[in-house]
Amino acid sequence: MKAGSIPATIVKERSSNMPYLVALVIASGFGIALAAVAGALSQARAVSSAMEGMARQPEAGSRIMTSLIIGLAFIESLVIYTLLLAFIVSAKLPDTAKVLEILRLGAGG
Repeated sequence: MKAGSIPATIVKERSSNMPYLVALVIASGFGIALAAVAGALSQARAVSSAMEGMARQPEAGSRIMTSLIIGLAFIESLVIYTLLLAFIVSAKLPDTAKVLEILRLGAGG
């Protein structure tokens, strides 16, 4: 066995985790994309509603703007939280070389 290689007894155990690892990769990719799209749409709707409210009642513009900025900060924090979770999940994934070695040894190569 080469230095840094995975023992054959561990290969069978880790290769059974491969669907789980694939699901983690797909979920983190779709999660960040979904969070970005949902955040952008909700921010657009919030700004649109705020502009509409200020057009109807110009004297309430400063209060509406304050509420808008606080709301946008909360919306953006959810997107940043999803990005943080995607980074945490991707840090838990094994290196590409290890995955390829598991696949090669699991296939009998």
